[in-house]
Amino acid sequence: THNLPPGLEYLNQLDRIIIHQQVELLEAILGTETSSKYEIKNHLGQRVYFAVEENGCFDRNLCSPIRSFTIRIADNTGREVITVNRPLRCNSCLFPCFLQELEVQSPPGTIAGYVVQNWDPFLPKFTIQNESKEDVLKIIGPYATCGCFEDVDFEVKALNEMSTIGKISKYWSGFVNNVFTNTANFGIQVPVDLDVRIKAVMIGACFLIDLMFFENSLDGL
Repeated sequence: THNLPPGLEYLNQLDRIIIHQQVELLEAILGTETSSKYEIKNHLGQRVYFAVEENGCFDRNLCSPIRSFTIRIADNTGREVITVNRPLRCNSCLFPCFLQELEVQSPPGTIAGYVVQNWDPFLPKFTIQNESKEDVLKIIGPYATCGCFEDVDFEVKALNEMSTIGKISKYWSGFVNNVFTNTANFGIQVPVDLDVRIKAVMIGACFLIDLMFFENSLDGL
């Protein structure tokens, strides 16, 4: 553990990570996009990290699901341990040369890995890369992400896409939450011995999936 990035030792023994978006009262009442805040917990519901999105009001309200952002993730002492950067990029399968890409740093200033969207006419597909931009894992979503009153699973697969080793799940949180508060609850399941840097990148992938597929208030119904 002495070789782990500072703060990521919390992830070393975790095979399940829960991400809970905090309810924003102003957003619920006025319908205005506010900076997202998240609690990142272990399987017992104990908070491990706290995450805050940083961007401008213009980005949040006019660019919404394709907006650029920096998400700063701090441990319970307030020390920033992970930084997630998403540039403003296209969110359409019609422009496969300019698809989504997300950079994860841990500690801040040191690359831990990347999440890169792959073009596919039918399925949401992403590649998890390490700090050297070498492919490590694949994430493949379902044909439809509407949920229809149930959880939505994005499978984490080996590079050959044949074996499933985990998943990122958008949990169904009920009609009232989805329509009026637009909050998100996600679960990440990965092998416990997965490199902690890649676990940090998986957290970044979860934020990207949230904005791309579940940002609109009626998503998940």
